[in-house]
Amino acid sequence: MTTTTTAADIVEKSIISNSIPLSTVEVTRDTYKGKIDPDWCPGCGDFSVLTAMQKVLSELGRQPHEVITISGIGCSSNLPGFINTYGMHTLHGRSLAVATGVKMANHELTVLVTGGDGDGFGIGGNHFLHTMRRNVDLTYIVMDNQIYGLTTGQTSPTSALGMETKSTPEGNLENPINPIPLAMVGGATFVARAYSGQQTHLVDILKQAINHKGFSLVDVFSPCVTYNKDNTYQWFKSRVKKLEDSDHDRTDFHSALDKGYMWGDEIPIGVFWQREDLPTLNDLEPVLDEGGPLAYRTLGISKKQSDRLMAEMM
Repeated sequence: MTTTTTAADIVEKSIISNSIPLSTVEVTRDTYKGKIDPDWCPGCGDFSVLTAMQKVLSELGRQPHEVITISGIGCSSNLPGFINTYGMHTLHGRSLAVATGVKMANHELTVLVTGGDGDGFGIGGNHFLHTMRRNVDLTYIVMDNQIYGLTTGQTSPTSALGMETKSTPEGNLENPINPIPLAMVGGATFVARAYSGQQTHLVDILKQAINHKGFSLVDVFSPCVTYNKDNTYQWFKSRVKKLEDSDHDRTDFHSALDKGYMWGDEIPIGVFWQREDLPTLNDLEPVLDEGGPLAYRTLGISKKQSDRLMAEMM
């Protein structure tokens, strides 16, 4: 009988015995395969996003214990259960608020946030704006299918004007949000768009986003094959054009803004905007200047006091 030692097993043993260096874990894409298989509809674009994330983390050499994936509520927000990192499945629209707390508690973690257009741009819109203006050092991956899939097909904040859905049988009356210019104006320091049907390009974009120091938005067109019959793979295939194939300058704010508004027969994908000169929130927080992550520091109160606080909160 043979047994397989996973990266998670090594991390657990290291914590208990302090005898196995975490750096010895060989990282491959399979390292990041979760214990639960995804339950998305066959053909869902989210499969491609999950695969791309696993590939990127392995290529960057990140260890599973160095990464946390945080989500809200929705089809795409189930992703933390399908990837072998630390994970938190939080409340609808509140993933960025939780992620900010995690980053401040342990600023050495690679913090990934996953969700959908409804979760992030609808109920989570307020947190989206404030996380951007604070330039929290995390990567926000939005699987944008332009529909509410988990609740079976209502309009979302990115649904097109006139789109016929379960909640708008005579056509959507509301203009959609455009996340690209919104993120640029809101203060994000890395703004990109990708398409799940072009995974090699998606992997490259995610790698750049994770390596960027500051708030990174990657809005990923991730077709819903069950409820969105308008924005299909075929519809995107003839329209998406890579910014890398043009003379686009990602440091030119006004040019990036103009390209972010493009929508129709040609829809740009790639990195629209990036700036490196804005400090992150943890750069500006003086308590993080020395002593390492807060999560590893000794509490400045007695055990009796901490026990009483925990008793009150639990």
